[in-house]
Amino acid sequence: MISCLIADDQAMVREGFGALLNAQPDMTVCGLAADGREAVRLARDTRPDVILMDIRMPVTDGLRATREILREAAATRVLVLTTFDLDEYVYEALKSGASGFLLKDAPAAELVRAVRVVAEGEALLAPSVTKRLIEDFTTRPRAAPDASGPAGRRLGQLTPREREVLTLIAGGLSNAEISAFLVIAEQTTKTHVGRILMKLNLRDRAQAVVLAYESGLVAPGGTGA
Repeated sequence: MISCLIADDQAMVREGFGALLNAQPDMTVCGLAADGREAVRLARDTRPDVILMDIRMPVTDGLRATREILREAAATRVLVLTTFDLDEYVYEALKSGASGFLLKDAPAAELVRAVRVVAEGEALLAPSVTKRLIEDFTTRPRAAPDASGPAGRRLGQLTPREREVLTLIAGGLSNAEISAFLVIAEQTTKTHVGRILMKLNLRDRAQAVVLAYESGLVAPGGTGA
């Protein structure tokens, strides 16, 4: 069973999502939180597999709550609930450790699938959110790759093939698409991805995307540095 915690300051959203997830045969809702502070407390008490986290909440916002929760429970996955007018928070939420984003008006089936995806350790970004994230990177100053810097030393642990796979991950390619591009078996790609995350001490693909851009390995628009 996938245990879920829902944090949103709108009662209708909490209760609606809660009813939907409780109706799934492989999911159970272990708590409903009306603000970030309550989310932190419930996460500490229940240790959920997945948290659906709103960003704009009273008392403690979703970004701070995400950071606090993941410091104590690294295995928990946070799926951020967002709307188009919240896209300025996407980058910071990724840096805070969020594993994915979902628009609040997404169909019910998409919400259920998203919970399963992040519970399995994958990252999930809505296409519109991904596009705006990449656009945001294009406006940020980007230093040239520095092999002697912290990010460069971390990337230095990777083999040439692993760096190539990381570049493709940052381009938004799935394992199947990476396998087709490199003409390798999908299981081989999965192994490469697992080693990349382990060597770089990353939670999931979302953090891999952030590191690839911040280190200068990938330039905005998806081209390798």
